[in-house]
Amino acid sequence: MKHDGVVRISLLLIASIITLAALYYSQAIMAPVTFALFTVAIAWPLQSALQKRIPVLLALVVTIVVTLAVLAILIFLVVWGFGLVFQWVINNTDRIQTLYAQATEWLDSHGVSITNLVADSYNPGWIIGAIREVGGRSYGLVSFIVIAFAFIVLGLLEVDIARRNVEHLNSQSLRRSLLQGAEKIADKFQKYMVVRTTMSLLTGVVVWSFALVAGIELATAWGVIAFVLNYIPFIGPFIATVFPTLFVLVQTGSWQVCFAVFVCLNIIQFVIGSYLEPRIAGAALSMSPFVVLLAVFFWSFLWGIAGAFIGLPIMIAILTICEQHKSTEAIALLLSAGERKSA
Repeated sequence: MKHDGVVRISLLLIASIITLAALYYSQAIMAPVTFALFTVAIAWPLQSALQKRIPVLLALVVTIVVTLAVLAILIFLVVWGFGLVFQWVINNTDRIQTLYAQATEWLDSHGVSITNLVADSYNPGWIIGAIREVGGRSYGLVSFIVIAFAFIVLGLLEVDIARRNVEHLNSQSLRRSLLQGAEKIADKFQKYMVVRTTMSLLTGVVVWSFALVAGIELATAWGVIAFVLNYIPFIGPFIATVFPTLFVLVQTGSWQVCFAVFVCLNIIQFVIGSYLEPRIAGAALSMSPFVVLLAVFFWSFLWGIAGAFIGLPIMIAILTICEQHKSTEAIALLLSAGERKSA
């Protein structure tokens, strides 16, 4: 019996490693497909409501247009916000040069020669590598959008077909498990996006207000950036905190002001993300901070930025599936941050 248990665990570990390797190397396909499934779960209520009033194909077209419009607006806001920041940096290169000179002088006075370090490590070849990296990222983004769009359209078309196919299964327990599991996952995805959007809007407004009061230039841009990046847990708020902090250092040239802004922005992110959001989301979406952080960084490692965004919804789906079965119910309870009712 003990030998059988060891063999079973070994097989489980081997299967897990093979599955993770397959997910890693199939990123070009699996990441956009997973994103498409998540989007279908979010957009389906709109299409379902429209189908009751207009033809199915017209409802599909309207749903696709609305979905693409939302994604396009978010992308435009990010590009617009960082575009303003980049333009400001170009117009204020003298401030950056002054700050660099002050930092170099201070380091030299403490025995650290940054000039020699930069000269020794400078390599013109990095520019070519950076250009290639940008080109590869752009190609990957276009491929991601095309594949995700195709699967979103197909997914929205086949939701009703998939439901009818499941309803024709002979096994009543399997039929009930699949239907209930899919409905619960979709409901939690929708609630997750409502909560995430609400908290993102609140974060953007608070950051914008703080920037105005503190006299930080481009306050609107920082509020917009904080709003959009908040959709990516941990990583997004971190970027939305570091960039304004560095910007303030260039604007004011004061390390004290820079540190104060950094502390205030982190307090804003902590209060909204760690205090308000869990209470609004409720126990249904409640997970321990360790699990949330692990999910974000793990799926970021596998699938990059797409994984950072979709990592938490994937974990929500996994825990929801675990809740449906007595044998795995304990896993959902252990990984949650609050009490869960038995399924």
